[in-house]
Amino acid sequence: MEVSLKNKKALVGGSSGGIGKAIALQLAESGASVTIMSRSVEKLKHIVANLPTDLGQEHQYLVVDFNDFDAYKTIITNYFEKNNVDILVNNTQGPPAGDPLEKNVADYQQAFDLLFKTTVYTTELALKHMRANSWGRIINVASVSVKEPLSYLALSNTIRAAVTTWAKSLATAIGPDKITVNNILTGYFDTDRIAQLNAKKAEQMGITEAEVLQEMQSRVPLKRIGDPREYGFLAAFLASDKAAYITGTNIPIDGGLLKSM
Repeated sequence: MEVSLKNKKALVGGSSGGIGKAIALQLAESGASVTIMSRSVEKLKHIVANLPTDLGQEHQYLVVDFNDFDAYKTIITNYFEKNNVDILVNNTQGPPAGDPLEKNVADYQQAFDLLFKTTVYTTELALKHMRANSWGRIINVASVSVKEPLSYLALSNTIRAAVTTWAKSLATAIGPDKITVNNILTGYFDTDRIAQLNAKKAEQMGITEAEVLQEMQSRVPLKRIGDPREYGFLAAFLASDKAAYITGTNIPIDGGLLKSM
C-alpha cells in the first residue's frame, strides 16, 4: 500500500525534534508540503533544508513558543491569513512532570494554555479551509496516560484527557465535512522528553538512567521503546485518503504497554 500526500499541505507542531520531527519527515516523504514549528530557529532551518522536495514540495517554518499563548496566537493567526493546510498535527512539548501534590492551580492553567488552548485555537483556524474543501485531517499527539494515568505526569494526564474528549466531540461535529479527527496515544519513544523524565526518575530513585530505561523496556510487551520513525508511519497513514473512514479514535502506539482494552 502506497501512502501519497502529494499536493497536500501540512502544519506540524513541536517539530524540531523527536516525534514531531519524525512526523514532519514522513509527511514530506509522502509528498506533502510541510510547515514545521518550534522555538529553535537553527533546528528549524536545518530540518527544512533537508526535507525532501522531489515531488515539488515547498516547506517552511514558524518560530513559536507554545508556552506563551498570546504570542503564539498572534503568530499562528498571521500564518493562516496567508496560508491554509489540509493536515494539522497538534503537538507541543509536554508540561513539567510531577504528582498532583506538587502542582497547584497556576500549574494546571499553564498546562491548559500549552496543551488545550493552542490545540483548539489552531484547529479553529485550520478548519475554515478544510470545511470549504470538504477534506481535512486533524491529528492530536496525546499519551497513553489519558487511559492509564502516570503518577508523575499529573498535568499531562489531566489536560491531554481534555484534548481527547474535545477531539471526539469535534469528530462528530465535522464528520459531514469529510474531515477526520484522531488522537494518537503515545507510549515510550526514544526522544529527549523520555530522556529528561528518566533522568528525573533516576535521581528520585537513586539509580542510574540506564536502570530506569531497562525497567521501562521490561514493562513493554515488545521489550523496547519506540523509534520516532514508527510514529511517523502511523501519522502519515492517518493523514492519507487510506484512512478516510477512521475518525474520533484514540489509537495507541505503545508496543502493547496499555493493559486496558
